[in-house]
Amino acid sequence: MKNRFFCMLTTALFLLACNSNAQNVDANTFEQKINAGGVQVLDVRTAGEFNGSHLKNVLQADWTDKAQFAERTKYLDKNKTLLVYCAGGGRSGQAAVWLKEQGFKEVVNLQGGITAWNAAGKPVVKQEGIAELSSAAFNATVATNKVVLVEVGAEWCPPCKKMEPVLETLSKELQGKYTFLKVDGGRDAIVMKEIGASALPTFMVYKNGKLSWKKEGIVTLQELKEALSK
Repeated sequence: MKNRFFCMLTTALFLLACNSNAQNVDANTFEQKINAGGVQVLDVRTAGEFNGSHLKNVLQADWTDKAQFAERTKYLDKNKTLLVYCAGGGRSGQAAVWLKEQGFKEVVNLQGGITAWNAAGKPVVKQEGIAELSSAAFNATVATNKVVLVEVGAEWCPPCKKMEPVLETLSKELQGKYTFLKVDGGRDAIVMKEIGASALPTFMVYKNGKLSWKKEGIVTLQELKEALSK
């Protein structure tokens, strides 16, 4: 009886340990999982590394900035498979373990990182030839429009993605009542510094050329409507 109980306990602990570990797969398997659909893909490198090249349709959170990483990843779906990668697999391996500890059901790490991905001839996105938003262009938009809603965000930022349907609804409900100006959080560094925006997303409302409202992080539809209307 004792032996049977011991065996059952050992099995349970083994299964628990297996469940707590992230998977490590090669580039081909990683690509297959992406192509199968229904997954989230997270680049855990720095913004500078990400802007050099990255996989298509991915999100980004810097593992070396623990506060940023925790803030951005809390908007991901813990019940949906999460694929992670970095430059060589080390940072993403650490991130994968941490993410499993936070309750993510399935986390898959790319062995060898984007270096192995490139060596296997897999496709990447390179952001070249996209002009940075100038201070002059930003200031001109703010100065020549009565009400301007500024979003400092990026397509690879998890909380920014959460805000997309809110902004779409806002655009429909307040159509023609404000001008929308997007500042790219990965590219428009000069404008971000000048307007004092360091978090993604950041929302700002300018009225008659002057800042009237500002908030960092997720914002409700009602908050945006009030900020634009008052």
